[in-house]
Amino acid sequence: MGLVACTTQSKKEEQPKTALTTTPTEDMQFLMGTVCTIKIYNKKKDSALKDGFDRIKELADKITVNQKGSEVDKINAQAGIKPVKVSKDVFELCQKAYYYSQNSDDSFDMAIGPITSLWRIGFPDARKPSKKEISTQLPLVDYHQVVLNADKQTVYLKKKGMKLDLGGIAKGFITDQVKQVLQKDGVTSAIIDLGGNVYVLGVSPTNHSNWTVGIQDPKQSRGTAIGSLPEMNKTIVTSGIYERYLKVGKTVYSHLMNPRTGYPFQNNLMGVSIITKNSVDGDALSTATFDKGLEKGFQYIEHKKDTDAIFITKDRKVYITSGIKNKFKLFKDSGYKLAELK
Repeated sequence: MGLVACTTQSKKEEQPKTALTTTPTEDMQFLMGTVCTIKIYNKKKDSALKDGFDRIKELADKITVNQKGSEVDKINAQAGIKPVKVSKDVFELCQKAYYYSQNSDDSFDMAIGPITSLWRIGFPDARKPSKKEISTQLPLVDYHQVVLNADKQTVYLKKKGMKLDLGGIAKGFITDQVKQVLQKDGVTSAIIDLGGNVYVLGVSPTNHSNWTVGIQDPKQSRGTAIGSLPEMNKTIVTSGIYERYLKVGKTVYSHLMNPRTGYPFQNNLMGVSIITKNSVDGDALSTATFDKGLEKGFQYIEHKKDTDAIFITKDRKVYITSGIKNKFKLFKDSGYKLAELK
């Protein structure tokens, strides 16, 4: 997702008390299988940058499902055996994941692990599993069998073979945590980008107003935008079928799995960008919305407060929800066309 700090399309905010600079203190690291970037536009905030990355690493070590010794790995290892006591961070993330498993009409399931570990999309050993393999594992995908005990801060998977996979929500959760760390360190102007989970904090140093956020072209590498949106203190989370995928013959299978079928979502969508206040919500909603396809997904977001979306279809059309209709700018040379649902 491309980002340019150069727009003036909103009412001015008060000048931040901390001195800003147009030359950010920044770093880029490859973590959680993706490129993570933090840019801080307050002066003399080197320690905040380090704190931000330390928080990413700390949380990734606890959450990553493919890492031996992570808290999620321990929960999965004890499936059908006993509850596992976890840290406050992991318990809070599991609560969020459970909430969206309940409130997405079965489009998101925190217990999708048995299916994602079959396909392994995004890893060198990715493959298309057999129908038999999928049908054997599918009954284990059931968030209703996840027991969260707030008093004891434990997580328990009732059936042996069950596995949590919080990949559909973890980057959003971590983005929000990094934002909190930066704010505690006195940062008032920053961009956090964890592989497509973008948060723009405070005002752009260029004009003390909105940032210009580039909306990712789902068919191109990260940073190639089809259009832009002026935003401030918002997150923009993009899911696309070309982020991580497996090609078998002429069929492209994305990493976005349907918990009902055990296969990747197949519909007319190529990419969805969710614009909302918290990145954890945007992350879960982008997955849930992808499942619904254009028409149902559009209505799903239209009924959510303080939430908007940009839908990109395989026939290169772009659909915008009502809250950002007058703000989104499609680039003329993008190769895409604005369209409306009839």
